[in-house]
Amino acid sequence: MTERRTTQESAYLEDLESLEKNVYGSDPSWARDLRKAAMSKFQNLGFPTARRGNEEWKYTDIGPVAKVKFQSFGSDVQSLVNAKNVESFSLGEKSWSQMVFVNGSYVEDLSSVSSLPSGVMVLNLTEAIRSVPELVQQYLAHYADYEANAFTALNTAFIHDGAFIHIPDGILVEEPIRLLFLSTSKDEEEPVSHPRVLIVVGKNSKATVIDGYVGVPNGRYFSNGVTEVVVGDGSRVEYYKVQQQSDNAFHITNTDVSLGRDSYFSSINIDMGGKLVRNNLHVLTEDEGSSCVLNGLYLVNGTQHVDNQVIIDHAKPYTTSRELYKGILDGKSRSVFHGSIIVREGAVKVDANQVDKNLLLSDQAEADTKPAFWVYCDDVKCGHGAACGKMDEKAVFYMRSRGIDEKTARGLLTKAFVSDVIQSIANESLRSQIDDLVQFKIQEWVDR
Repeated sequence: MTERRTTQESAYLEDLESLEKNVYGSDPSWARDLRKAAMSKFQNLGFPTARRGNEEWKYTDIGPVAKVKFQSFGSDVQSLVNAKNVESFSLGEKSWSQMVFVNGSYVEDLSSVSSLPSGVMVLNLTEAIRSVPELVQQYLAHYADYEANAFTALNTAFIHDGAFIHIPDGILVEEPIRLLFLSTSKDEEEPVSHPRVLIVVGKNSKATVIDGYVGVPNGRYFSNGVTEVVVGDGSRVEYYKVQQQSDNAFHITNTDVSLGRDSYFSSINIDMGGKLVRNNLHVLTEDEGSSCVLNGLYLVNGTQHVDNQVIIDHAKPYTTSRELYKGILDGKSRSVFHGSIIVREGAVKVDANQVDKNLLLSDQAEADTKPAFWVYCDDVKCGHGAACGKMDEKAVFYMRSRGIDEKTARGLLTKAFVSDVIQSIANESLRSQIDDLVQFKIQEWVDR
């Protein structure tokens, strides 16, 4: 019998009890009941530290997260950041609306929400729970399943501040809405935050959301985020998640998306930081004619570990999905990609395709890729592919024979490998900034 690891489930219960007494007391009873139920479920589930027989976490050891007693609350967050800090981390144009959270707490003075169409709500979740409780209660925690996922349960147990975005029927929001979750610390603090995002888009509407996760250099902290996205009939949502955490940080996210009839959802997930990263993305096509495009890019170096688990559940007929993830690995880094496409019984005419490709720049880097299909219906079109390999030395030689030095040649070929993911970013301003960030990181590796 294997010895059970020491974990900190009881410490989170103590923190929640303190917060309920000192901070959360004015929340409505249904919110307090939700937190209580979620914490009870987390206590029962515990951290998924077992590796044997636990296929979902087979390639990712969560022990380093489970054994540390991170602090659920600490220093006054507003004393740790200023407008200059926020500006250095922000993506997009200054004119775009932005909500800023520091260690999970909403900082209104550093946020700017303006120039939105009439009826659009971009609120701190705490404010939304108090001002439009029926609307929030209708959707919150109905898509992210805390019954079976320990990290979702832990996040739900600490629901308080967060981002609530509601787009009514027939509204086109032209400018992106930005969310910035900043993790920071001082002295010996090791904070934990539980970013929560609820996006509800009505019928025949359009919105773009940029979700940024950043942290102070070398900081050791734990960010445990949950995002729920509801896309109404005939609506279009573009969602970008850009992760630039400290190289010593632990970053876990769970994103659950529900698609209505003839709706469209696109997601681009970019990982450029973190010591241990796990992203769970689950998309459910709840009605006919819905479609999604899910792209991802991860750049890992040193001993970084990035794990992406993507599940597309085709529950209805005539639905479409496209999935493209690419990774560049150097040093002793490791990536995991587990993509599952489910086609349920009766879901005819589903068209789904999934691809994961990895470029290994080091003999010590490792990429584990596991594409999978679960098809319970005939008359569908499904395909998948996966590849891992080194740089083509013939291509390097060809470029050098044309007068290009070796470092430049390798940098150009590395950048070209992920160019299709970058070019899929629809917004020109965001695409240019991401392109610069990727180029800078690749050049750092090449110059070593």
